[in-house]
Amino acid sequence: MATKTKQEKKSSSVSKRTITIRLKKGVIACPPLQRATVNGLGLKSREQVKTLENTPAVRGMIKKVLHLVEVVSETR
Repeated sequence: MATKTKQEKKSSSVSKRTITIRLKKGVIACPPLQRATVNGLGLKSREQVKTLENTPAVRGMIKKVLHLVEVVSETR
């Protein structure tokens, strides 16, 4: 049986930080870059809810399309 290293023990005890977002407006009249950002977040249709890992990259994508999405919840 393999033993876990300190890093593996530390990462398994800390829960992942997540953020839940919802697409509140459609992307039909949006510029192509905003559509691509919404698709990159994994949202396809209005009112769809998605839970993502809370990373700086995801937060930056949300900031770019904040007028289209709504942050439902955030865990720390």
